[in-house]
Amino acid sequence: MVQVLPSFDSTDEPTFSPVHSRLPEAIDGLDLNFQLPDPEDDRVSEAEFQKQIDAAWLVCDRFDLQTEIWRGRILRAVRNREKRSGDGRGAGFLYWLKERDISKTQAYSLIELANSADTLLEEGMLEPEDVNQFSKRAFLETAQAAPEVQQMVSDAARKGDRITRREVRQLSDEWTAITSDLLPETVKEKAADHSLPTRYLAPLVKEMEKLPEAHQTVLKSEIAENPDVDTVKQVTSEARYLAKYLSAAVQVQALNQNSLDLETALEEALRIGCLNSTADLVNHAAQLEQTIAKLYTTWKRLNTLAERVYLDSGSSTPQLRSLLNHLSSLTSEVLEISLGDPESTFSRTIRLRILPEESGDAMEINSFDLN
Repeated sequence: MVQVLPSFDSTDEPTFSPVHSRLPEAIDGLDLNFQLPDPEDDRVSEAEFQKQIDAAWLVCDRFDLQTEIWRGRILRAVRNREKRSGDGRGAGFLYWLKERDISKTQAYSLIELANSADTLLEEGMLEPEDVNQFSKRAFLETAQAAPEVQQMVSDAARKGDRITRREVRQLSDEWTAITSDLLPETVKEKAADHSLPTRYLAPLVKEMEKLPEAHQTVLKSEIAENPDVDTVKQVTSEARYLAKYLSAAVQVQALNQNSLDLETALEEALRIGCLNSTADLVNHAAQLEQTIAKLYTTWKRLNTLAERVYLDSGSSTPQLRSLLNHLSSLTSEVLEISLGDPESTFSRTIRLRILPEESGDAMEINSFDLN
């Protein structure tokens, strides 16, 4: 039996939520004393075996959801208590998590689940016993869905329907297809009569939402001309690469030049059909610049630490000095590393030269064959 946790108000008197106090009744209704079929009993047909296994799994899935919701409430209570009486930096809560081997990410994920559950319950969308109709993933999916989708899913749960992640996503996709302004009316009509599967439209809308209005208009017209699955897939791919290009281009310092028209370059890539390659090119350029910056800061830090160890060591620590000597290929101005097995003909030595600070900390990169 899961007990109701107190929450604390400004008077420090424990109070209890009537919604929360009824939830254990739903947990009590889950029988965990089931008998699993013997996997070696040939008298049990495959269909019957799967039926019994699925039934047991369903109960565990429901119980797991209830447990996770309550774990979230417990964590929220501890966190809020620490906020009120702790040092204000959350150190007490983090220590509590560490004592129980719970990561901060996991803790806040459970708190979010509990908040979602409480919202659905307190707004009257769900009754406590309705939670048992959900799998854990379906509940999480519902909590993140649009309010209208939450209402449709809740109505189905109240009628006793089993709610899985698939049903939630299907309802969410249908709602997106019907309501999104980014889809032309012809596409919405096809989605309504199921001649165009909504599972293809939701990803399209998601990618188009990342784009400026001008690009949205172009893609919308393209879909309107050919409202079929192949066109939707193609436009979804275009929208994804467009978003990647536009996002990465502004991050690349080498492209921040007045002489370069990024929009025209994009149009040219679209015209000759190499948008995918161009988007990947710009994205990799952004990654490379970030890698270079990280390399330089790491190299500086390595040199600082090497200098500190050198000053602290001496003739009494010959192996420590030897360690520093072996690292000289990484702490000098010319960094050197071998790629691959040195005995292989495909092995290469990569040398990167970092110029002195008076030269602007520039970096030269060279690649040399070992053979």
